[in-house]
Amino acid sequence: MAEAKHEHTHREQRKKYTFNKLKGFGEEIVEEIEKSKVPVLKIPSRGTGNIVYDPDKRYYILGDRKGKRSLGNVKQIRKLGQMVYTANFCKDLVLRDKTATIREMYYISEGWGIEFNTQQESNTVGEDLEVALGVTREDLGLMPEEDGASVYGDITLLDGEFEINAMKAGKSGYTISPTIDQVELLDCNAEFVLAVETMGMFHRLVQENAFKRYNCLIVGLKGQAARATRRFIKRVNEELGLPVYICNDGDPWGFHIAQVIISGSAKLAHVNHELATPNAKFLGVTASDIIEYELPTDPLKDIDVLRLKELSKDPRYKTDFWQTEIKKMLKIGKKAEQQSFSKYGLEYVVDTYFPEKLGL
Repeated sequence: MAEAKHEHTHREQRKKYTFNKLKGFGEEIVEEIEKSKVPVLKIPSRGTGNIVYDPDKRYYILGDRKGKRSLGNVKQIRKLGQMVYTANFCKDLVLRDKTATIREMYYISEGWGIEFNTQQESNTVGEDLEVALGVTREDLGLMPEEDGASVYGDITLLDGEFEINAMKAGKSGYTISPTIDQVELLDCNAEFVLAVETMGMFHRLVQENAFKRYNCLIVGLKGQAARATRRFIKRVNEELGLPVYICNDGDPWGFHIAQVIISGSAKLAHVNHELATPNAKFLGVTASDIIEYELPTDPLKDIDVLRLKELSKDPRYKTDFWQTEIKKMLKIGKKAEQQSFSKYGLEYVVDTYFPEKLGL
């Protein structure tokens, strides 16, 4: 109960902090106008030149460079106006403890007089506000449109008024909430997390009772992991002390999906401290697995080769493990899907592959 009370207090403090940041954002502009000055906002730059890989933190962060947005600049008036309207919209959401999807905000903007022309424009302004205020999109009450990923295993959560055990929530487990920071982690008897790229592999692991056999939580990533999924993984790793292992397709895209969970993305450098799990480990499918397990493969396409060469130069892949596996994949010229283990039967991946890789 003490932990639940602590989490509730933490959420209230976070809500108050976000509200005050939004309020201060507006007051700063009003004060400048009252002094007959042209409002100028200093916002950390999200340009590539200001995105830095921090080897100590093991994820991308924003540098010190800041850009100026001025209401005296004709080219910047529209975007600044949209930021102010968005901030006011979010202040109302936070105050009323409500949420809205980024798609809903896009449509609501039609009543502002400086509506967003595209969804991308709406998304960018939301991210600008994150950077300017030093809070997350979720803190602002803005949610993604897509469904969350799933977790299955012996973990009990308090989501709103409902206590949910992810092993008793149906065959698809608990759907990770977009407001995962407002969900309390009440109890967990699992020893580690096994995250898999495809829902096909997720359901295979559930059907074969891998969560019981390994005493783990199984997370189905649904491809590139959503922010809420990454936040959940980080929370169970840090708050519950669960090691995290990731198993994706054996290709550059699977490598990248894993690395975004581990080290964050350049695009979200401003919130990687909330999302990245630097101690998570990539389990497979590796190029070494393709060779050792004689897996069915597809030839690398030109775009795969190009992407692997890009990854080899990325600071997130500078460890011996990644350099070896990238070079090996380029050498054999082949890639393989997670489901390729089915060559040996549906149970093989649970009976043999994972126990060997995890040392169980």
